[in-house]
Amino acid sequence: MDNTMNLNERALRVAERMIADTAGLRITVQQTAAGARVLDCGIKTESGLRAGLELARICLSDLGEVSFVPGEMFPRVQVVTDHPVLACMASQYAGWQLKVGKFFAMGSGPMRAAYGKEELFSHILGREQAAVAVGVLETRKLPDDAVVDYLCERLNLAASQLTLLAAPTASHAGNVQVVARSVEMAMHKLHELKFDLTKVSSGHGVAPLPPLAADDLRAMGRVNDAIIYGGRVTLWVRAEDDELAELGPKVPSTSSPDHGALFRELFERSGGDFYKMDAGLFSPAQVTFVNLKSGRTHAFGRTEPDVLRRSFCE
Repeated sequence: MDNTMNLNERALRVAERMIADTAGLRITVQQTAAGARVLDCGIKTESGLRAGLELARICLSDLGEVSFVPGEMFPRVQVVTDHPVLACMASQYAGWQLKVGKFFAMGSGPMRAAYGKEELFSHILGREQAAVAVGVLETRKLPDDAVVDYLCERLNLAASQLTLLAAPTASHAGNVQVVARSVEMAMHKLHELKFDLTKVSSGHGVAPLPPLAADDLRAMGRVNDAIIYGGRVTLWVRAEDDELAELGPKVPSTSSPDHGALFRELFERSGGDFYKMDAGLFSPAQVTFVNLKSGRTHAFGRTEPDVLRRSFCE
């Protein structure tokens, strides 16, 4: 990979900027005994909306713009990227489940590209040789020395080369960074449907930012509902119109038989196991394809304001 596109180095520049403004972002940074840096973005700190935007940018390896735009009920989180495969799939997708002793986190960010062992990397570009690694952990606990050792062993890096950012879902930063995954969720759905992701050249997504929940379970329900029932994604692609017409109805969350039910209810019904839930539900509410080959537009799905009200106001 071209050095100018090195995902971990790009993310590190954003992390350094956050470290230089910890007070402004309402975060803290600490160094482990072995020398790894850990940024607390909402576990023992309050964090804030700006920290969430920076965290989302790191998840994207700084290959996308993340911002707030006005919404009908709540502000919306907007994401724009011209590198959707690298930004969303090789970096942002939370594809690394970290289990070390009693510690558990969903791992995302460009450290995944440095690790490169996920099956997904057999289908996309993005693996890289990294001199540094940056990872984002969705967790309620700060990573300890055992977690740092685990990661360094798999990344073949010294602890001093590792920067981790941690935030629970029920935090300002965690809330924002998950809702910033609207394009990523659409890209992952396309991958599951065997669509050639190299045909996607750019992506834009918006989803409402839910009110901050009192606990992580409710927060997880709200952030997923935000995309599933309120997310609108536009993808610029080079494909045949017939292919898009056939594929399109299968992409948005409306394709799932569970569409209309709150995410938290479905999660509890599945016994707390994501993999027992219908995979078709994990997609934005509405997906629009702009075909760069023909100039035609294909739109599928619909938003569900009433379901969002139930989710956000319960």
